[in-house]
Amino acid sequence: MKQKESTGILLRLLMICLGAALASYGIDLAIHAGFGSATLAVLWQGVSVRFGLTYGVASLLVAAAMVAFCLVYDRSQIHVGTILYQIVYTFAIDFFRTRVYYTESAILNFGIMLLGIAVFAVGTAFYAFADLGRGSYEALTFAFVKKKGWQTKTVRITLDILVVVVGVALGGKAGICTLCTIFLSGHIIQWTMGRLRKWTGLQTMREIWKMI
Repeated sequence: MKQKESTGILLRLLMICLGAALASYGIDLAIHAGFGSATLAVLWQGVSVRFGLTYGVASLLVAAAMVAFCLVYDRSQIHVGTILYQIVYTFAIDFFRTRVYYTESAILNFGIMLLGIAVFAVGTAFYAFADLGRGSYEALTFAFVKKKGWQTKTVRITLDILVVVVGVALGGKAGICTLCTIFLSGHIIQWTMGRLRKWTGLQTMREIWKMI
């Protein structure tokens, strides 16, 4: 039994790593295509501008604030996977930043941006499905989904709008990428979670050890 549980946890950790890598690659594709920043990046930029912080420090502070809120509101969202996700995501986003390519066509680059948003959302659903803790923003999202019973897409769109409004108020810059992220990512996350549940027959990978 213990061996099965250990194997199940390992599989869930691997899925978190895969999800974080996909999410970071997708966000790099999206924000470097030349159509503005993704939603959370607008807030990072605003905090950086308003308080004279580096981009990295601003993102760390925003993440810490979200984790702190979740520890009070819904502690179940925070686990070892939260830390693992942050480590993998931070490393991967820097790794992929110099490995994304675009064309001379604005139309094609726009398509790449949309692809990036989709990949980011799929990656988010992957590590959320692992159910071993989530990244700070996703922890906040699914805390409201769990506590309030609201749909994932509704919560995500609402939070994205709030994040962008606050970010712009602080000095961040929004763009087409921001709007596309707001109206696409929540739907794709919810759709992907639904497909994962259908394909595996599980609500989350917390039940995976039963299948081993």
